[in-house]
Amino acid sequence: MLGIKEWQDFYEKDYKYVGKLIGRFYDTNGEPTQELKDARKAIKEGKRLKKLDADDKQLYPSCNSEWKSGEGGRVWCSDLSGGIKRDWAGVPRKYFKPGSTSYRCACIRNTGAPGDNLKNQDHKNRGDLDNPNFREYEDCEAESISCRLPTK
Repeated sequence: MLGIKEWQDFYEKDYKYVGKLIGRFYDTNGEPTQELKDARKAIKEGKRLKKLDADDKQLYPSCNSEWKSGEGGRVWCSDLSGGIKRDWAGVPRKYFKPGSTSYRCACIRNTGAPGDNLKNQDHKNRGDLDNPNFREYEDCEAESISCRLPTK
């Protein structure tokens, strides 16, 4: 639905308005149909989810990654991983969002307060290491900023 909204915004910006097309989205009086109202709700929800995803990637930036034939892959964290400039590098972890069976690699804090509660003064100085949504990569040291991925 967001793609439709982007298409609509493009046309409203670059083309002269000539009227409404009677049919799926507008009735014979030029009034929105229920289908258009439903589409607008879906677009609003899509924007909300897109913002949540962007906020999540700001909080838990994506890892840097590379893959070489014969060597396999590697993920690592730096203070610019995921294109997010910050004052910490973090450690790579498998990030399972609640309710999901798939994961993405995320750089998480390994010191200080947890990322989702930075103002918490009563913490164990372990960042997000104790968050159950993050799992270590196999055969990778817990505090390593770089992890080798197995060749398949």
